[in-house]
Amino acid sequence: MPQSRLGNPAQFQFRSTTPISSNHDVPNDLPSFVHRMKESMYQAHREKLLEQLDIEDAAMIAWTGSAPIRNHDCEYRFRPDSDFWYLTGFDEPDAVLVLLPQAELRSVLFLRERNPKEEVWTGRRLGTQAAVERLGVDAAFDIEEFWERLPGLLTGVERVVTATGHDDARDSKLFALGAKLRRTVRDGAEVPLEWLEPQPFLHEQRLFKSAAELELMRRAVAITAEAHGAAMQATAPGVNEAEIDALLEYTFRRRGSTGAAYNNIVAGGENACILHYIENREPLKDGDLLLIDAGAEWDYYASDVTRTFPVNGRFSADQRALYEVVLRANRTGIEACRPGVTFLAVHEATTRVLTEGLIGLGIVEGPLDVALEEKRYQPFFMHRTSHWLGLDVHDRGTYYSEGESRELRAGMVLTIEPGVYIAAASEGVDERWLGMGIRIEDDVLITETGHEVLTANIPVSVREVEAACGAAEAVRS
Repeated sequence: MPQSRLGNPAQFQFRSTTPISSNHDVPNDLPSFVHRMKESMYQAHREKLLEQLDIEDAAMIAWTGSAPIRNHDCEYRFRPDSDFWYLTGFDEPDAVLVLLPQAELRSVLFLRERNPKEEVWTGRRLGTQAAVERLGVDAAFDIEEFWERLPGLLTGVERVVTATGHDDARDSKLFALGAKLRRTVRDGAEVPLEWLEPQPFLHEQRLFKSAAELELMRRAVAITAEAHGAAMQATAPGVNEAEIDALLEYTFRRRGSTGAAYNNIVAGGENACILHYIENREPLKDGDLLLIDAGAEWDYYASDVTRTFPVNGRFSADQRALYEVVLRANRTGIEACRPGVTFLAVHEATTRVLTEGLIGLGIVEGPLDVALEEKRYQPFFMHRTSHWLGLDVHDRGTYYSEGESRELRAGMVLTIEPGVYIAAASEGVDERWLGMGIRIEDDVLITETGHEVLTANIPVSVREVEAACGAAEAVRS
């Protein structure tokens, strides 16, 4: 890698387009705020789900998982399972939550017990004694007792909602337990006869964001805005993709983020034509574009933003022409976001504008309706316009209901991310377009009357982007 041209990152004055202290932000007293959230938001999530489980006459088991091995005896940084976090706000590994709507103990948490000797090596644990008070669950037991206590908890339960297919050994043990209970039950007691996936229960609930959840997502967006602004300022010919990648991560973490919501994409030149390019290790060239797809998490709630801008700070005429096609498609998709419009209709409106623009530039052959019917745009725009956003960057929730594209409703958050990718090997395309990859992505909340663009303060017009890039000269001088 060439020697860094960025110098000491602390020397840069990274100016956020969305102040971290805005009215939508999380309070600065983070420990007390998190404690209040654990007593309110996560408990509210449990109570709402318990009501649904009661109607369905079902219990639920939510698993958070274990820290995966990175290599040899080193582990990756642990990130709790999203379903488990949504219901607990608890981020230690090796924990399980059992919800029993018709039992005296309706929420039972199993977690690692306090162990001072182990905590010296692996960090502090909450422990069973503090869990009930801190997390608001009805009871807490040592995770070592889970399989011993589970049969008693599931006796009297016919249906169990739990995620399967992620851990074969765990699934086998769970199903074997169910079979054993069915063989040994006496006196007509109910035992689990049916295992159900979380999709129609918990995942449908997660699709609609509460006011408290939206505050966390706005905080994630504010940090992401600062990171993208810093990247625009710092980019210049000769800087390596890796340096910009590191700058994004630095900005995320220095602002208290739980980290990147997904692997950062920092793709210069033709690398932007690889949709999930994550190598991020090539030098940036004068005259190329840089596509950055990166979003911070806050309390594990994701943001997801893509901006594309010139490495040297100024769009060429051709770059600008193609960029404005993508921008028009992005704006059209956003304007289509309102209650009652289907998820598919947003994609279709976006694709129509994008295809029309590609025909106008001579990249796709018209007429428009024929080009759309034959999907002539697809070699250059091969993905959907949107996905749900929340605790997962591709958040839970179905896109179809009874075989039809579902309608947007207030509380949903989705991305709008049209793109054009013209690989150098593309045939039948004027060479002036070859090697260009442009994507523009925003996060949009559906409201009762329309929509709110959560990422509205991140530069996106040609003028805004060039101004943000040009600021780098002033910072470095």
